[in-house]
Amino acid sequence: MPTERPALEAYPYVTRITTRWMDNDIYGHVNNVAYYSFFDSAANRFLIEHGKLDIANGPVIGLVVESKCFYHAPLAYPQNLRAGVRVDQLGNRAVTYGIAIFPETDARAAAHGHFVHVFVDRVARTPTPIPAVLRAALESILRIP
Repeated sequence: MPTERPALEAYPYVTRITTRWMDNDIYGHVNNVAYYSFFDSAANRFLIEHGKLDIANGPVIGLVVESKCFYHAPLAYPQNLRAGVRVDQLGNRAVTYGIAIFPETDARAAAHGHFVHVFVDRVARTPTPIPAVLRAALESILRIP
């Protein structure tokens, strides 16, 4: 596990998330699978709010093809969280998001990772170029090394 805990300031888009009763596991903390749900919710919220992604009827959808998470500190229900999102890599048909989950009162990540969306035609399920409106939104949070 890496020792570096990313800071909230490294993520240009931040949205609030709350833990749910069902997120806790038998050990009294948020189970690892919930973090992937937080990642997916935060990235898609950004796409809906800023990229005008029509999740119900749009011609293009994003499918997650890769994900990874590093855990630094436990979270539990009930707890208010923040999810930070940035774009680490932007291709013609795919985007790699850097995402981190932060307790409401801490600017250091409790967990961070990435996941990759490949954009596909809704019907054919074949890769397709990222539409201009989505691309512009993604470029607005593109990490500049």
